[in-house]
Amino acid sequence: MNEDVEPQSGYTSPPPGVPVKERRFRLPDLPQVRQFAEDEAGALGMPEEAIGDFVIAVNEVATNAVTHGAGRATIRTWAVNGDLVVEVHDEGAWKPGPMPGSVGGMGLWVARLLSSDLTLRVGSGGSTVIMRFPGKE
Repeated sequence: MNEDVEPQSGYTSPPPGVPVKERRFRLPDLPQVRQFAEDEAGALGMPEEAIGDFVIAVNEVATNAVTHGAGRATIRTWAVNGDLVVEVHDEGAWKPGPMPGSVGGMGLWVARLLSSDLTLRVGSGGSTVIMRFPGKE
């Protein structure tokens, strides 16, 4: 993610014909979202030592979606070329990241460090974070 560029507007979807798993959630559902993410990573064959970081990244983005967004969000996952793609969408408005000296607001930064790619798309339809993670070794 290039932090110097204004986030792009739009909503990205998985390639046609690729199986997608989806779950809608609210703040109290975050434990189930973490379990959903862990299950998806395991099913794809992600190395056990990578699953913890994967779940942390997903949790950071999912938490942002329901605490800074509209209070509800959707997570979708799919596989592309052996990688696991995770999309978290909420209907909230984009707010810039942490200010210098802040102690919070670093969820996207953490997710960007832990994923192999992170794309942020914002617009009148809400905010979408799309992350990509290596699947099998």
